[in-house]
Amino acid sequence: MQVHPLIETNAALVEFCALISRSDFIAVDTEFMRENTFWPELCLIQVADREHAAAIDPLAPGMDLKPLLDLLVDNEDMLKVFHAGGQDVEIIFNLTGKTPHPIFDTQIGQMAIGQAEQVGYSNLVEAWIGLQLDKGARFTDWSRRPLDKRQIDYAVGDVTHLAKIFPMMLDKLVKTGRGHWLDEEMEKLADPSNYNLDPENAWQRIKIPSRKPDVLGRLQALAAWREREARSKNLPRGRIVKDETLADIAAHPPKDQDGLGRVRGLSATWRGNDIGARLMDAIASAKPMDKDDMPDRAPRGPGLGKEGALVADLLKLLLKIRARELNVASRLIARSDDLEALAAGGREGIAMLQGWRYDVFGFAALNLVEGRMGFAVKHGKLVMSEIDAATAAET
Repeated sequence: MQVHPLIETNAALVEFCALISRSDFIAVDTEFMRENTFWPELCLIQVADREHAAAIDPLAPGMDLKPLLDLLVDNEDMLKVFHAGGQDVEIIFNLTGKTPHPIFDTQIGQMAIGQAEQVGYSNLVEAWIGLQLDKGARFTDWSRRPLDKRQIDYAVGDVTHLAKIFPMMLDKLVKTGRGHWLDEEMEKLADPSNYNLDPENAWQRIKIPSRKPDVLGRLQALAAWREREARSKNLPRGRIVKDETLADIAAHPPKDQDGLGRVRGLSATWRGNDIGARLMDAIASAKPMDKDDMPDRAPRGPGLGKEGALVADLLKLLLKIRARELNVASRLIARSDDLEALAAGGREGIAMLQGWRYDVFGFAALNLVEGRMGFAVKHGKLVMSEIDAATAAET
């Protein structure tokens, strides 16, 4: 593989994009900083196909990333390969309003051929190509210039290794017949709605025990206000107001701005400053939340009961056994809320009762809750065991 020098000019980027434009896939990674900002600051983009690799410096004077971004979001003939790529996709969405598509994430792919649920990149590289990575540059300040050779080599290595691993992983997925298991997960990763965050929905990320319409209405207004403040100032949300403070204000709103000085988590200056006035305006504008917009109660509500909770525990045990037999991450097959819904008597809208999940696990899970499946110990291992019709009828 030819590793090109750091790309710092538009001409070099155009030339590199032309070299990789006909590739069937490219591996992509980014280096960014976001500790002190709302928007992640893109500091480096690394790209590799089977033959070429390079790091592109988006902070170089006059750099126009459009040729590369067009490949990422508009070329449907090229697969874009990431590892744990959620934040990389978010950055590309922020720059273009689109997400890379089609897309493949090797962290998700590993779930279908191994029991690890969130395998790290260094572990992935060691498992597939037997290489132990130098992690020394992982926590570098990628915004500082110039970048030294060690930093660039480390960054480019992320995509050169990924470009070697992906074909091997794909080959194994094809041989095991599990490639289609991942289609839904990859489409979720590429769904633009995951990254187009409406300030009016920001309240959904804040934990609050109350279900009172007036409290939730204030939380919605306050969270939307904070979202706009954070975006306009390019500061992390928590630098404006922390989640727990917003929830406390929503539940116990001060009568006037002077009362903000007594709110835990706010300084006394909020009594008279402009941001405190805008916060009070948000409270004043809040309306009780409509019933249709109220959050659903947790699936494991009163309907599950003690017996249902025991059944859910048995389903979780069954899932562990099946995941071990298949050598697949259990989270790819079923989630806890689905198991609890099935234990409570639900049948509709449960992912594990559809498609391939039904074939490899849902069918057995139904047999368990309906008395046609049990557990047995064979050769010192816990396994699933069918219960004959006569025994099932007696129970």
